[in-house]
Amino acid sequence: MTAPGPDVLAYEVVDVFAPRPFSGNQLAVVLDAGDLTTEQCQALATEFAFSESTFVSAPTSDDADYRVRIFTPQNELPFAGHPSVGTAHTLVRLGRLPAGVLRQECGAGVVAVEVDAEGARLTGGPVSLRPGPDLAALAAAVGLTDADLTGRPAHLVGCGIDFAQLEVHPAALDRAAPDVAALDALLPGVQGGVSVLAWDPATARGTVRVFAAGLGWHEDPATGSAALGTGIWLAATGLAGDGVTGYQLSQGAAVGRPSVLDGRVTVTGGTLTEVSVAGAVHPIASGTVRAPGR
Repeated sequence: MTAPGPDVLAYEVVDVFAPRPFSGNQLAVVLDAGDLTTEQCQALATEFAFSESTFVSAPTSDDADYRVRIFTPQNELPFAGHPSVGTAHTLVRLGRLPAGVLRQECGAGVVAVEVDAEGARLTGGPVSLRPGPDLAALAAAVGLTDADLTGRPAHLVGCGIDFAQLEVHPAALDRAAPDVAALDALLPGVQGGVSVLAWDPATARGTVRVFAAGLGWHEDPATGSAALGTGIWLAATGLAGDGVTGYQLSQGAAVGRPSVLDGRVTVTGGTLTEVSVAGAVHPIASGTVRAPGR
């Protein structure tokens, strides 16, 4: 392996929200990437071809411990969940930062990530909650019908990037399939996507499939930002009342990458005050990569 230097960067590959290695959502973490241009970051993210890759550098904010830029193979995102969880855990595992609460600077601001030996918990930043698209139209855009819906609203929710939360009956979940043109028309400018959820209120558990705008509406194996949105949606629909409500989401089985995301939403006096998501992180590979154009 070539030693890291001005033209060669060290990277780590980890599985995030992964119940075991080689599950969950893959992430490439490129270290000491402060000198890379946007075009170079994008080229490397396209080369890795994971849902997202992150590029770590020194913070520009006095309130942060490090800065991260997040790229899909198509574009840069201001915020995303599994990249935040995976990057923070990697920096602690490598001894670059101590375990505990880290402050991550990203395009959406500074967010808190609490790291322990097994994984990390990401606390969402400012909450976004706005009316979502027509239920029937959104159902049709993912290949479903009115009969598949529970009738709860499909709010657009998030903590940096927004997702439409579409609740369906469990039997409908496997039949969901994105219509790219319909989703583009129905959710213009939405950086997140649509989260199709089968929810069990008796156990506070759900199974979810997420079709991500930043991935050309392909299915994502594990989506922490969408899981934060689910917590907001639970509070907005009254499924999470006053106090702290834990919830667990299973995702990724349909694409062969089973994932587990543990959420927690706090409501005080009818107002959502905090939402977070946690999961395990497993290191898979490490190496070096050439800086594009050098």
